[in-house]
Amino acid sequence: MVVLSDLLILCGRVYPRGSDMQKIKSLMTRQGLKSPPESLSDLGAIESLRVPGKEEFRELREQPSDPQAEQELINSIEQVYFSTDSFDIVRYELEKLPPVLNLQELEEYRDKLKQQQAAVSKKVADLILEKQPAYVKEEDYPGAIQLCLECQKAASTFKHYSCISELNSKLQDTLEQIEEQLDVALSKICKNFDINHYTKVQQAYRLLGKTQTAMDQLHMHFTQAIHNTVFQVVLGYVELCAGNTDTKFQKLQYKDLCTHVTPDSYIPCLADLCKALWEVMLSYYRTMEWHEKHDNEDTTSASEGSNMMGTEETNFDRGYIKKKLEHGLTRIWQDVQLKVKTYLLGTDLSIFKYDDFIFVLDIISRLMQVGEEFCGSKSEVLQDSIRKQSVNYFKNYHRTRLDELRMFLENETWELCPVKSNFSILQLHEFKFMEQSRSPSVSPSKQPSSTSSKTVTLFEQYCSGGNPFEIQANHKDEETEDVLASNGYESDEQEKSAYQEYDSDSDVPEELKRDYVDEQTGDAPVKSVSRETLKSRKKSDYSLNKVNAPILTNTTLNVIRLVGKYMQMMNILKPIAFDVIHFMSQLFDYYLYAIYTFFGRNDSLESTGLGLSSSRLRTTLNRIQESLIDMEVSADPTATLTAAEERKEKVPSPHLSHLVVLTSGDTLYGLAERVVATESLVFLAEQFEFLQPHLDAVMPAVKKPFLQQFYSQTVSTASELRKPIYWIVAGKAIDYEQMLLLMANVKWDVKEIMSQHNIYVDALLKEFEQFNMRLNEVSKKVRIPLPVSNILWEHCIRLANRTIVEGYANVKKCSNEGRALMQLDFQQFLMKLEKLTDIRPIPDKEFVETYIKAYYLTENDMERWIKEHREYSTKQLINLVNVCLGSHINKKARQKLLSAVDDIDRPKR
Repeated sequence: MVVLSDLLILCGRVYPRGSDMQKIKSLMTRQGLKSPPESLSDLGAIESLRVPGKEEFRELREQPSDPQAEQELINSIEQVYFSTDSFDIVRYELEKLPPVLNLQELEEYRDKLKQQQAAVSKKVADLILEKQPAYVKEEDYPGAIQLCLECQKAASTFKHYSCISELNSKLQDTLEQIEEQLDVALSKICKNFDINHYTKVQQAYRLLGKTQTAMDQLHMHFTQAIHNTVFQVVLGYVELCAGNTDTKFQKLQYKDLCTHVTPDSYIPCLADLCKALWEVMLSYYRTMEWHEKHDNEDTTSASEGSNMMGTEETNFDRGYIKKKLEHGLTRIWQDVQLKVKTYLLGTDLSIFKYDDFIFVLDIISRLMQVGEEFCGSKSEVLQDSIRKQSVNYFKNYHRTRLDELRMFLENETWELCPVKSNFSILQLHEFKFMEQSRSPSVSPSKQPSSTSSKTVTLFEQYCSGGNPFEIQANHKDEETEDVLASNGYESDEQEKSAYQEYDSDSDVPEELKRDYVDEQTGDAPVKSVSRETLKSRKKSDYSLNKVNAPILTNTTLNVIRLVGKYMQMMNILKPIAFDVIHFMSQLFDYYLYAIYTFFGRNDSLESTGLGLSSSRLRTTLNRIQESLIDMEVSADPTATLTAAEERKEKVPSPHLSHLVVLTSGDTLYGLAERVVATESLVFLAEQFEFLQPHLDAVMPAVKKPFLQQFYSQTVSTASELRKPIYWIVAGKAIDYEQMLLLMANVKWDVKEIMSQHNIYVDALLKEFEQFNMRLNEVSKKVRIPLPVSNILWEHCIRLANRTIVEGYANVKKCSNEGRALMQLDFQQFLMKLEKLTDIRPIPDKEFVETYIKAYYLTENDMERWIKEHREYSTKQLINLVNVCLGSHINKKARQKLLSAVDDIDRPKR
């Protein structure tokens, strides 16, 4: 009887109690209670009571379960047993006994009490088990555990009852079930971190005293989540592309599964893979954030005073968790890298188009950025996995581009590609990526942050939502380029305006009716040409009627676009920066070599001794020819494999298109084409100069000398090609041979001072005027920059002055009056020439004047003069000796001077 009372008290303690006994009884008849349990801490000690025999109890428990019968048994319990008031149950039962005792009746009454006791025991257990899922379903894991723990505590008070012992065992089983479900709840954190959910889970583990175990489990779940995530993403694409419901793919290893991804689905699958892995890493990041926040809160509460023993234990747990989380960062990122590496190596990327390959690199670059922010990793695994593929891909890509460049150059007619005056390579799609970082020499982390904003990490940016890999799918060429102009003008009206105003200036002197710009800068970005501008313009500039737009061709633009593509790859994959820059330098090398081959190669130039090609330029051209140009030597069957491989790396020398005519005097021997070609090279060199800081920023330190040498020895020589190329035009533009013939007909041994210059001077000046007119005509087709027109004039004047000296050196007889006539002729030439050009000083003016003055030297002065003036040819010096001093010195003295001429090793200018 006492056992039943105790059970009823336990049942009443576990569930909310009303003021009346009937409420308690009704509670027991309920199937599920929604209010949380009250504490069992107030449960008092109960005196030792008789424990029923195990056999008796088992006998009752083994009887078939009948809920209705059990409920009737509970209903038959007297109300007094539901009372929380202390009363003597033994006395109560004894007082109920009849005066005359009947053994059979007593045994029947005892069995009835035992049945009531068994029904109440089972009801208590059932109610606890029913209550527990309600908590779990509502994810109130702390509530469920709290309920079990309090029930266990209450049950321990009555553990001497065998029925309570069974209840305790059931409570332990329930607790283990809750732990299993708690572990499942913990695993959900890995893919979608929810702060409320995680807080409840952590509270539950803390109630269990298993926070360290929870952290160990959590890391196992993250590892499993990474594996399951990548497998499911790749499996989804493989099955989708296979187009059937065959389950064979599900049995494959992840590595083998990756080889079944089709090229078409490779990029979307990679993007989804990275999206899913980002979610896992973000959950880990937010898990760490949660612990950091709660560690701070716990530290604060601990400092306000608490149990020392408990604080030490909490600190130990906290330290363990912190270390575990920090170590987990590297481990998780390593797992991510290995999974993505396996995916990358599962497909041959060499078949990809350039844009698609760049797209893959862009995704991997973003992923490596995530890794660096996640755990400070340099992502060696990812870099190694893609570096080799990238170099091989790029090598093949570059080889194809070089062959294309040769084709472009051989079909190029060197006509102007009309771009706007404000054209910049940054306007091209291929260079859009540079807008994100205009200061490449300083990494984003080292750039001074403004007071208004600081660098936001990807985890901070996407912590609340979104995904850094979402943008990948929408970033292709959203903007249109706007770089082309019409015929070199910003508009047709501007072109019309320029020519109308230019043609209407009848009051401008004829010799000033040319189109020129500022001599100092060479620039003239004017909207239209005013009379004042025409009157004040310089004679040497042929650009005034053209907007100062860059001079380039379609081929130049293609090379620049290629450079942009190369830089995209280098920017994304910095470890292959040297390979990419080396290939970029070959693009420039080949372009420069082609321009020289088409327009500047002329062996007769070198024989003039005028040093038109600097030693640096000659060295550069030789280097390019040896390292890059396949000189089309027939394949030698005995050649080594190395030689064959080296030849594979080379490109055949390009040939000028037959459509380009360089032999017509009317076009100044293809001057327009020469200007476009040469100045496009200069423009290309300027773009490389602009890009140098960007290239230098990504070039490995040990390779920087290569970059420096490329710029100092190659890029800077581009403008030096102007001299040999325009010299060829200058050498044909003026009829120097005709002038020599006219000079040969002049009588120089005149006996009187002449006041009229010779006709060869007028003929020469007429040649220059015609040259000026042709130059002007060419300038209407293509803008001639000031440095170009200056070089052309300088070349022509230099050649003319050297022709004059050569003509004087052909004179057989010359009197003092004849020497005066030479001076008169030259002064007349200079005076008229200075009206045609602004070039000052006149090139080689002293070369002529010094030679004329040498006619007046004495024998002693002549010997010293010969030794000091090595710029003249042997023929010119011998002429001075024979004609100037011939009649004044003896044969021995003449022979001495001639020997001095022969003995001097004269370097050519």
